[in-house]
Order: sequence, then structure tokens, then C-alpha cells
Amino acid sequence: MDNLTKEQRRRNMKNIKSRSKVEDRVSKELWRRGYRFRKNNKELFGKPDISIQKYKIVIFIDSCFFHGCPEHGNTPNTNRDFWVKKLKRNKERDAEVNDYYKSIGWHVLRIWEHSLKKKYFEQTIDEIEQFIIEAKNKESNE
Repeated sequence: MDNLTKEQRRRNMKNIKSRSKVEDRVSKELWRRGYRFRKNNKELFGKPDISIQKYKIVIFIDSCFFHGCPEHGNTPNTNRDFWVKKLKRNKERDAEVNDYYKSIGWHVLRIWEHSLKKKYFEQTIDEIEQFIIEAKNKESNE
């Protein structure tokens, strides 16, 4: 049972933004390092958080909660049936998106939100940068 009225729930859901602060930090750092990309490109399947079409690169930053992180993901006890179904479908969708891009020869990287905490931020950005460099080299050699 929802504790909010339909109108209150609608307002709450409407205020949820598709970009997170973590995504913005990653974008700013990659931009600072000289990478040019599109954020949340609606024209691409799965609306990747970061995409570089020229080099067939898509990067997704997955929230631990909504994408079922094995370390930090959990299922709320309230409205449990809904959340079990919702989180299961999110994982299935992630796999479908990965399969789609791999089938058309794109480079896919998924990053867990927890790997971008302050302690690991620079290391994770370095890993993303290395992924971009390797993908660019593969595309340049083809």
C-alpha cells in the first residue's frame, strides 16, 4: 500500500531526474581530460549515460540500488513483490542493452555507482579513460 496519494506520488516521480550527481562528476572529469561525448543520448538504445558514436562507445553508470549491485543492492521490505519484479526487470534490460550493443560491434562499459565514491573516483576515471583509448584504437585499426 502506498502511503502517498496519486497526486503526491506523481509529483515525486516527476521530480526524479535521469542524471545523477555521480554521472555529472564523471562527465566533468572526462570533459576536463579532453574527451567529447554525448550524455543520455535518447537516440541510442538504452539511453547510455555517456556515448561516443564515432568510436562506437557506450558507458552506463549503474546505481547500486536500481541495477542490483551484488555488493550493495537490496530489496525493500515494503511493497516487496513490486520491487522484486522491478529490480529483476532492470537486470534483464541491462543484459538486453549489453547484448544489443555487442551484437552491432560497439564497446560497452558498465560502472557501478559505488566505484565512483571519493575513495575510488580517480582510479575508476582512469579505467574509463583506458577503456575509451582501447576502443578508439580498435575502431581506428578497422
